[in-house]
Amino acid sequence: MSSMNSTGFNGETSYIGRPQPKAVFDLLKPLRQKIDNFEIQQPRTAHFIAKLIPAQCPFERTIKFGKRTLLQIPPLCKFNPVYDELIGLRFRALCFLVDRCGEDISAYC
Repeated sequence: MSSMNSTGFNGETSYIGRPQPKAVFDLLKPLRQKIDNFEIQQPRTAHFIAKLIPAQCPFERTIKFGKRTLLQIPPLCKFNPVYDELIGLRFRALCFLVDRCGEDISAYC
């Protein structure tokens, strides 16, 4: 066993004796799972989701006076704790419309 040294096999760091990361309680985990597990089965539902969830963040703004920029508001959607799940749901709805229904989704982009 000459390959085993103080750091483990082949230079890998051993995790024995290290404190494990604490489990963090996520209040929104059930909602995230429900959104991720939502199955789209009707074209009407897919159209509704594609219309409901915007393709770009609607909160990003640039406020100008004449040619001068007075204020620029950054996209705040990333602060939404379920943003990634909602974008994934919208993507699944659009894929459903293209793959199963054969529709053109250029109106939603």
